[in-house]
Amino acid sequence: MKPLSLLLSTCLAASAALPLAAVAAPAHFAVENGQFLLDGKPYVIRSGEMHYPRIPHAEWRDRLRKARAMGLNTITTYAFWNVSEPEPGKFDFTGDNDIATFVRTAQEEGLNVIVRPGPFVCAEWEFGGFPAWLLRTPGLRVRSYDARFLSASAAWFKRLGQELAPLQSTRGGPILMMQVENEYGYVGNDRDYMAAIRQQMLDAGFDVPLFMSNGPGPTWMSRGTLPGMLSVINFTGDATKTERAFRRSAAQMEGMPKMAGEYWSGWYDRWGEEHKTRSTEEVAGSLGWMLDHDISFNLYMVDGGTNFGWMNGANNDDAHYLPVTTSYDYDSPIDEAGRLTPKYDALRKAIAAHLPKGEHLPKPPASSPTTATARVELRESVGLLDALPTLSAQPRTSVTPQGMESFGQNYGLILYRKKLDNDAKGKLDVNDVHDYATVLTDGHAIGTLDRRKDEHSLPVDLKKGSTLDLIVENMGRINIGPGMEDDYKGITFSVQLAGEDLTQWTVYPLPLNDLSGLKYGSGAAPGGPAFWHGTLEVPTVAGTFLDMRGWHKGNVWINGHHLGRFWEIGPQQSLYVPASWLHKGRNDVVVLEMQGGGSHSIAGMANPVFSTKPAP
Repeated sequence: MKPLSLLLSTCLAASAALPLAAVAAPAHFAVENGQFLLDGKPYVIRSGEMHYPRIPHAEWRDRLRKARAMGLNTITTYAFWNVSEPEPGKFDFTGDNDIATFVRTAQEEGLNVIVRPGPFVCAEWEFGGFPAWLLRTPGLRVRSYDARFLSASAAWFKRLGQELAPLQSTRGGPILMMQVENEYGYVGNDRDYMAAIRQQMLDAGFDVPLFMSNGPGPTWMSRGTLPGMLSVINFTGDATKTERAFRRSAAQMEGMPKMAGEYWSGWYDRWGEEHKTRSTEEVAGSLGWMLDHDISFNLYMVDGGTNFGWMNGANNDDAHYLPVTTSYDYDSPIDEAGRLTPKYDALRKAIAAHLPKGEHLPKPPASSPTTATARVELRESVGLLDALPTLSAQPRTSVTPQGMESFGQNYGLILYRKKLDNDAKGKLDVNDVHDYATVLTDGHAIGTLDRRKDEHSLPVDLKKGSTLDLIVENMGRINIGPGMEDDYKGITFSVQLAGEDLTQWTVYPLPLNDLSGLKYGSGAAPGGPAFWHGTLEVPTVAGTFLDMRGWHKGNVWINGHHLGRFWEIGPQQSLYVPASWLHKGRNDVVVLEMQGGGSHSIAGMANPVFSTKPAP
């Protein structure tokens, strides 16, 4: 058997493989002789994944307490670079981005912590956690030995170290381990890159045991793991598949503690597809098998939460763009609203049957309440085109269309405007649409172009002097695999009409960061994209789900909080509103509807709705 080697700052000054020897953290946590040890005793990590930006910070303690009561002794989270460095060198670790407070709260609730600081996180999160401003540098390649990328990631780790290094177990904190990169074996095998990321973490002051996480089996693990490093596997399935995953990975994990770095307890949704779930019996059976064999695990997810705002990611399956929904409920044991599910009860029972002698589970807290509200009509509105002076800074000019990154914009919508010099009839061809375009002439919608369907053209018959507007929504950058490195948003190349290039555009970046200046009217409804405004009366403060059936496509803000996207194609037909974002009485609601017609009413529901069939 090969003895285990752990990579700690005291023994890793270079990127070369270390002599194989057991190394323990100087505090109470150690990895030794094929086991995790806590205070010198064998320790099975019972972890669940929970992401701090996906849950409002006012509700962190409640969710962590519920995770502890389910039987977990550890919480795992990514550190999300893009929310904490929204612009180069401008860091934000406040509010929902305050990872240090999240870690401290976990410790206060009796939980240890594993942190996965990236820089790549995947997570069905916008751009895999990378800040969009990286794309402003032409040719920069993320997840590579590109010096420009490594310079940015080193600054990220250095600043993150100021938040988290004091919270490591080596200094009396709850952080037991940290992960280097994430599932890198799926996309590459550049050991110089992996070693550089590991060294950046060490230089940032991270001195707890480091590990790497990949799919099971020799292919992914050998490509995505540095020699001598602790290696864990990510997978799902019933007990038989779980046993097979560890058997396939035995050679790569020889002499190491066995751990499921991610056991997928559910799955996520993508727009236009069926709602995904995973059998409680399957998950409980697999968890029981791992506990029978003293195998550590991390349930991904214990509480999925929500992709608030613009933060959902997207897949690129065989060059087919598939954006993820706003809800990240993930069919988790604790649901999006903080309610305890039958899966929670089943997993708690499985864990309770395997507790070490003398350990007892705390009583579960009550499920978080949800409420329904009366339906209200949103009667005030303003057309998006009419609101341009309020929404956009000075418009820009561009000979040819450019992606939003060229204008210093990260998220939201971007409008391209062209006044036609001549009559034009034929095919309007937009290359490329990233990701969903609403096409208008003289303020009237004439069609849409959807990247999911590879749509990029439509027939038009336009007159001289007509104003052509192309409003393009960034539906979320690809979060893993091919296409990430050049997923620019907006119109990325050209617009042609009847085979001729259209040039000389006026461009309006629309990040929609602040809607407070909008002036609404109560007259005739706008025919194209418009903001609708009203109030939702909440008699008792509790979480609720806004019923968006009858609307078409757009975004919702409540009391200034950006809930995220809705789209009639489903499967998500409602939007979760956290209790901490509501107050008793009147609550301000703004809905951006990209299409005319349809409903303009909303109501809160006690339960979510998932359906791929739009309302009649």
